[in-house]
Amino acid sequence: MNNSKEHQLSSSPLRVITVTGNGQVATQPDYVQLRFEVSTEGKDVSEAQQENAIIMNRVIQSILALNIPKEDIQTVAYNVTANYDYIEGKQVFRGYEVTNAITVKVTDISQVGIVIDTAVQNGANRISSIQFGIENPDASYQQALRLALKDAQTKAKTIAETMKLTLHPQPIEIVEEREAQAVPLFKSVAMADQSQVTPIEQGKITISAAVRVKFQY
Repeated sequence: MNNSKEHQLSSSPLRVITVTGNGQVATQPDYVQLRFEVSTEGKDVSEAQQENAIIMNRVIQSILALNIPKEDIQTVAYNVTANYDYIEGKQVFRGYEVTNAITVKVTDISQVGIVIDTAVQNGANRISSIQFGIENPDASYQQALRLALKDAQTKAKTIAETMKLTLHPQPIEIVEEREAQAVPLFKSVAMADQSQVTPIEQGKITISAAVRVKFQY
């Protein structure tokens, strides 16, 4: 009889509180990735391509002249599109559009405005994105992870105190729900006149961590 009671006690399910902890750390970006595009149009596709190549080469050479390393400039898209107009319900061929896009990584954020102005002055006719980033987010993520664990512990204590439960301080399970996630900053800019450098406002990047923690009570 006693053995039966002991078996029932030992096989009873654990009483568990499960909480999710979140942590966030805001940090300064240490590089900016710009995306420039050169778009040209023409009735003849080869002429549009040739004009595009000349302009894009000029853009790249002007950026290299600012001491941006060649490995930080990368072609990311090249498209040829046939464009049509619709006149009185009829499709009329207008010509070809050639678009060439590059990304430029700028590690000196104070130089971003100069890079933008230089690219535009040399023929880039579109800036499709300005993205701030962090080269090595690990240290900030570890800090966010510590905050997430503390947040989970605080939540579990609040629940236990409110419900008048005796909480075991050591968790029985910890699951990292989300690894390092840096929320990049995207900026749009208004082009400055020729006498001024295009202003770029630098913000902070948020790095988040989340954990799911189980406590016994």
